Amino acid sequence: MSRLQLALNVDNLEESVEFYSRLFDTAPAKRRPGYANFAVAQPPLKLVLIENPGKGGSLNHLGVEVQDTAAVDDELTRLAGHGFAAAEERESTCCYAKQDKFWVQNTPNHEQWEIYTVLADSPTFDAQGCCSTSKPGTSSAADACC
Repeated sequence: MSRLQLALNVDNLEESVEFYSRLFDTAPAKRRPGYANFAVAQPPLKLVLIENPGKGGSLNHLGVEVQDTAAVDDELTRLAGHGFAAAEERESTCCYAKQDKFWVQNTPNHEQWEIYTVLADSPTFDAQGCCSTSKPGTSSAADACC
Protein backbone atom coordinates (compact mmCIF):
# COMPACT_ATOMS: atom_id res chain seq x y z
CA MET A 1 0.00 0.00 0.00
CA SER A 2 1.31 3.44 -0.93
CA ARG A 3 0.46 6.50 1.09
CA LEU A 4 1.66 10.04 1.42
CA GLN A 5 3.53 10.97 4.58
CA LEU A 6 3.27 14.43 6.05
CA ALA A 7 5.37 15.46 9.03
CA LEU A 8 4.10 18.50 10.87
CA ASN A 9 5.55 20.56 13.67
CA VAL A 10 2.86 21.24 16.29
CA ASP A 11 2.80 23.61 19.23
CA ASN A 12 0.65 21.43 21.49
CA LEU A 13 0.69 17.69 20.85
CA GLU A 14 -2.45 16.85 22.85
CA GLU A 15 -4.55 19.52 21.14
CA SER A 16 -3.26 18.43 17.74
CA VAL A 17 -3.89 14.73 18.39
CA GLU A 18 -7.48 15.58 19.34
CA PHE A 19 -7.98 17.62 16.18
CA TYR A 20 -6.44 15.09 13.77
CA SER A 21 -8.27 12.19 15.43
CA ARG A 22 -11.52 13.94 14.55
CA LEU A 23 -10.44 15.21 11.14
CA PHE A 24 -9.47 11.71 9.97
CA ASP A 25 -11.85 9.78 12.25
CA THR A 26 -9.01 7.60 13.61
CA ALA A 27 -6.78 7.33 16.68
CA PRO A 28 -2.99 7.60 16.59
CA ALA A 29 -1.16 4.39 15.66
CA LYS A 30 1.83 5.36 17.83
CA ARG A 31 2.39 7.82 20.69
CA ARG A 32 5.67 8.77 22.29
CA PRO A 33 6.70 11.82 24.31
CA GLY A 34 6.41 14.75 21.92
CA TYR A 35 5.45 12.46 19.04
CA ALA A 36 2.40 10.81 17.50
CA ASN A 37 1.69 9.21 14.16
CA PHE A 38 -1.48 8.19 12.40
CA ALA A 39 -1.87 5.43 9.81
CA VAL A 40 -4.93 6.78 8.05
CA ALA A 41 -6.73 4.30 5.79
CA GLN A 42 -8.70 6.84 3.75
CA PRO A 43 -7.11 8.79 2.29
CA PRO A 44 -3.95 6.67 2.46
CA LEU A 45 -1.75 8.83 4.66
CA LYS A 46 0.95 8.57 7.26
CA LEU A 47 0.66 11.70 9.36
CA VAL A 48 3.48 12.43 11.79
CA LEU A 49 3.13 15.04 14.53
CA ILE A 50 6.27 16.35 16.22
CA GLU A 51 5.84 18.69 19.17
CA ASN A 52 8.00 21.72 18.45
CA PRO A 53 6.59 24.78 20.28
CA GLY A 54 6.83 27.97 18.27
CA LYS A 55 7.09 26.08 14.96
CA GLY A 56 3.53 24.75 14.69
CA GLY A 57 1.71 24.99 11.38
CA SER A 58 4.81 25.75 9.34
CA LEU A 59 3.50 24.22 6.10
CA ASN A 60 1.69 26.28 3.51
CA HIS A 61 -1.34 24.07 3.21
CA LEU A 62 -2.35 20.47 3.04
CA GLY A 63 -5.05 18.82 1.04
CA VAL A 64 -7.20 15.78 0.59
CA GLU A 65 -8.50 15.12 -2.88
CA VAL A 66 -11.78 13.20 -2.92
CA GLN A 67 -13.60 11.53 -5.79
CA ASP A 68 -16.50 13.94 -6.36
CA THR A 69 -18.55 16.84 -5.04
CA ALA A 70 -20.79 14.48 -3.06
CA ALA A 71 -17.70 13.37 -1.12
CA VAL A 72 -16.74 17.02 -0.51
CA ASP A 73 -20.24 17.61 0.84
CA ASP A 74 -20.11 14.49 3.02
CA GLU A 75 -16.85 15.62 4.60
CA LEU A 76 -18.20 19.13 5.08
CA THR A 77 -21.21 17.72 6.93
CA ARG A 78 -19.11 15.34 9.03
CA LEU A 79 -16.64 18.00 10.10
CA ALA A 80 -19.42 20.48 10.84
CA GLY A 81 -20.78 17.82 13.20
CA HIS A 82 -17.50 18.07 15.12
CA GLY A 83 -17.86 21.85 15.30
CA PHE A 84 -15.26 22.72 12.67
CA ALA A 85 -16.04 25.77 10.57
CA ALA A 86 -15.39 25.74 6.84
CA ALA A 87 -14.92 28.25 4.04
CA GLU A 88 -16.58 26.79 0.96
CA GLU A 89 -15.44 27.42 -2.60
CA ARG A 90 -17.60 26.03 -5.39
CA GLU A 91 -16.46 25.89 -9.01
CA SER A 92 -13.37 27.87 -8.06
CA THR A 93 -10.26 27.93 -10.19
CA CYS A 94 -7.09 27.19 -8.28
CA CYS A 95 -3.86 25.44 -9.15
CA TYR A 96 -4.82 25.05 -12.80
CA ALA A 97 -8.03 23.22 -11.93
CA LYS A 98 -11.69 24.01 -11.53
CA GLN A 99 -12.61 22.65 -8.08
CA ASP A 100 -15.36 22.24 -5.53
CA LYS A 101 -13.77 22.45 -2.10
CA PHE A 102 -13.73 23.86 1.36
CA TRP A 103 -11.03 24.99 3.76
CA VAL A 104 -11.21 23.73 7.35
CA GLN A 105 -11.10 26.71 9.69
CA ASN A 106 -9.77 27.13 13.26
CA THR A 107 -7.21 24.34 13.15
CA PRO A 108 -5.00 24.07 16.26
CA ASN A 109 -1.78 25.34 14.65
CA HIS A 110 -3.20 27.44 11.78
CA GLU A 111 -2.60 24.68 9.23
CA GLN A 112 -4.40 25.21 5.96
CA TRP A 113 -6.38 22.06 5.07
CA GLU A 114 -8.51 21.88 1.96
CA ILE A 115 -10.93 19.11 1.05
CA TYR A 116 -11.49 19.20 -2.71
CA THR A 117 -12.43 17.50 -5.93
CA VAL A 118 -11.21 18.45 -9.37
CA LEU A 119 -14.06 19.20 -11.76
CA ALA A 120 -11.99 20.07 -14.82
CA ASP A 121 -8.60 21.23 -16.00
CA SER A 122 -8.03 25.00 -16.24
CA PRO A 123 -5.61 27.01 -18.36
CA THR A 124 -5.19 29.52 -15.52
CA PHE A 125 -3.60 29.08 -12.11
CA ASP A 126 -5.98 31.25 -10.16
CA ALA A 127 -9.21 32.92 -11.25
CA GLN A 128 -10.59 34.11 -7.91
CA GLY A 129 -7.61 34.80 -5.66
CA CYS A 130 -7.54 31.11 -4.73
CA CYS A 131 -4.69 30.35 -2.41
CA SER A 132 -3.11 33.80 -2.33
CA THR A 133 -5.97 35.29 -0.32
CA SER A 134 -6.34 32.25 1.93
CA LYS A 135 -2.77 31.85 3.10
CA PRO A 136 -1.22 34.41 5.43
CA GLY A 137 2.49 35.07 5.13
CA THR A 138 2.89 34.15 1.47
CA SER A 139 4.19 36.44 -1.21
CA SER A 140 2.32 35.01 -4.18
CA ALA A 141 -0.29 32.49 -5.15
CA ALA A 142 2.45 30.14 -6.35
CA ASP A 143 3.98 30.22 -2.86
CA ALA A 144 0.61 29.64 -1.24
CA CYS A 145 -0.85 26.76 -3.17
CA CYS A 146 -0.10 23.47 -4.76
